[in-house]
Amino acid sequence: MKEQPVAGTDSIVDLVIHGGDIVTSTARFQASIAISGGRIAAIGAPETMPPAAETLDATGLAILPGGIDVHVHFRDPGYTHKEDWSSGTIAAAFGGVTTVFDMPNTIPTVATPEILATKHAIAADKAYVDFGLYAVLGEESLDHVEGLVEGGVIGFKLYMGNTFGRIPSPDTGAMLELFERVAPTGMRVSLHAETNTIMERREKRLREAGRNDPLAHLDSRPAVVAVEAVERAATLAEWTGARIHILHISSKEELRPLAEAKARGVDITGETGPHYLMLSTDDYARCKGVIRVNPPVREADCHEPLWNALKDGTIDMIATDHAPHTPEEKTRSVIWNCDCGFPGVETQMPLMLTAVAEGRMDIHTYVRASSEAPAKSFGLYPQKGAILPGADADFAIFDLSEEWVIDDFNLHSLSRISPWHGRKVKGKLKHTLVRGAFVVRDGSLVETMKGHGRSVHTIQRMPPAEPRNTDKTIAAVTAVPASADMP
Repeated sequence: MKEQPVAGTDSIVDLVIHGGDIVTSTARFQASIAISGGRIAAIGAPETMPPAAETLDATGLAILPGGIDVHVHFRDPGYTHKEDWSSGTIAAAFGGVTTVFDMPNTIPTVATPEILATKHAIAADKAYVDFGLYAVLGEESLDHVEGLVEGGVIGFKLYMGNTFGRIPSPDTGAMLELFERVAPTGMRVSLHAETNTIMERREKRLREAGRNDPLAHLDSRPAVVAVEAVERAATLAEWTGARIHILHISSKEELRPLAEAKARGVDITGETGPHYLMLSTDDYARCKGVIRVNPPVREADCHEPLWNALKDGTIDMIATDHAPHTPEEKTRSVIWNCDCGFPGVETQMPLMLTAVAEGRMDIHTYVRASSEAPAKSFGLYPQKGAILPGADADFAIFDLSEEWVIDDFNLHSLSRISPWHGRKVKGKLKHTLVRGAFVVRDGSLVETMKGHGRSVHTIQRMPPAEPRNTDKTIAAVTAVPASADMP
């Protein structure tokens, strides 16, 4: 960590926050926070703070590390009628999320360093919060892995199953070679872990049988599609030494292969989202096509195992899979014609803080899952995901006692349609700071902060890579030594 200013000196810092309750993964205490140059300069008693150009009275409010959402789709470039970097990051800021990782299924798909550079420029011009960019991991990017890492990806995304954008799913042989290529870079591969061949076959049969109802989507993707995919991905990661992350864990059945892989020493992390913890098949009749998402919302008996896995660390983090579409695209009469996904980056923190208020989990576990664990898993900790001297001053400041009702029409995403409309929550955002600057202040957007967001790949520090079986990779076994030449 770089040299940090020390409280009690005569230097004037940019901002001091007084009176708030600081909440971390291990403690909750009242203290003042001094901010200088975008970082936390000091934490302590009010009288120990240096003089400041500005102060904020946070009495009665909770100061949490800004959320880090490792799974969003901001649709820019290519689908900007659904969302763009401006609207998406505004929604993030109003949700207390200060860093987002955007998926590569835009147009064009992020598969080359040149396309990555273009997307970096678009995001840097519009983003209100910090960001990371994924590149796709597939046949089209196989020969670009090293160039994409050099170009500044936060990680790779591999689609084992089909979803919006219809990114081709590599077969197992290609997956192995792709893991072999990524493992030496030390970067993490995030996986849409559903087995495509099972889903395609079942959807075809369901369509032929005339099943067009909302629950047909769930029937096309039973939990076994995820169980098989997680097991397969974990085996390939164990063999190659690749680091992997399981996206959107939706079922209790996935927890076994995830826990077993961790016990074997596989570098594997996992996420779930509020919709898998709080919605169930009981909501399909109410929500119809709005609830369609990949993987699907499942039966209510998945809730308790998922909550327990989140609390005990089997599931590492919360992410939203924020996937906006227009109301027209979500309300078609045939379920197969409804685009998959819905917005979530703005509602995640209020929903989860409500669960905290209801006793489903404690607030320290929530901070770990929403901020600390994502930062650690992707090499950003402690500059991100912590309230410590020297860390970026990324804060979500909430009134945890204020109750309100989610209204789709008041969401800041371009997609104002979600399964959360009308839901009562407890915990209202008051301020969001990104690197010490207000992006949301007193519940209002600071519009001049457009373009303030920057790519976090510049601060990413993954642990040293640990590739395995390097003598058995395709690259190794196809290299022809000079001694093998025929006389």
